[in-house]
Amino acid sequence: MKIISATVGPMPKTFFDPMPKVTVKFEDGSEKVLFSFYPDEISFRAEEFVGLTEQEARTLRHKRDVAYLRS
Repeated sequence: MKIISATVGPMPKTFFDPMPKVTVKFEDGSEKVLFSFYPDEISFRAEEFVGLTEQEARTLRHKRDVAYLRS
């Protein structure tokens, strides 16, 4: 099932705020929080997730995380 829309955020304003989350909506109308992330390490735009499957979206996060850790 493909993602038809996504939101990223909200971004933390202080050290104690929760990390931003990627929330997506699928073709069947269901919504799901896929993951949270550290915005000082990696970043995402909502448009990047449209058209992907859940697994492809998680793979995108994994690739960004690995790239950051290797940099």
